[in-house]
Amino acid sequence: MIAQDVLDHAVASLRSGGVVAYPTEAVWGLGCDPDDPEALRTLLALKARDPAKGLILIAGDLAQLEPWLAGLDAARRGPLEASWPGPNTWLVPDNGRSHPLLRGDHDRVALRLSAHPPVIELCAAFGGPLVSTSANRAGEPPARDAETLRRCFGDAVTLVEGPLGGETRPSRIRDLLSGATLRE
Repeated sequence: MIAQDVLDHAVASLRSGGVVAYPTEAVWGLGCDPDDPEALRTLLALKARDPAKGLILIAGDLAQLEPWLAGLDAARRGPLEASWPGPNTWLVPDNGRSHPLLRGDHDRVALRLSAHPPVIELCAAFGGPLVSTSANRAGEPPARDAETLRRCFGDAVTLVEGPLGGETRPSRIRDLLSGATLRE
């Protein structure tokens, strides 16, 4: 369980355009408010990530993803809901809800519903989903401990301490329309 003062500090940072670092199922993640263009630019700059690649949106509750799922029929929602919560990211057709920096040069948005308690707590405290991308600079391995994270990003991010989940690899990424697996 994340201490209330840590959650309060993280939420204040998110609401003021900051970037947070938090434990996910397998690695440390960087996150920000997906509706704040300046926060998205800051996160991309910290990672030195190509904005064309897009970012993942992570939530702790299915209701938090509903605005991005609006318009999907029951048949399309079935595979998502059957695989969630868990380390499964789905590329879903963008219904116009996603900021262009979130989706990158794609017509889909990447969504994941996490079962990892720190992610659930952070999203609940924030009141919605967060951007989720591995905590590393482009081309470097993702941080698996807080010390590596601090060495890489220093005070540029707000640290939300907690345990990593039991996964050894980042989430599987699948395309909802084609069924293709893009990352196993």
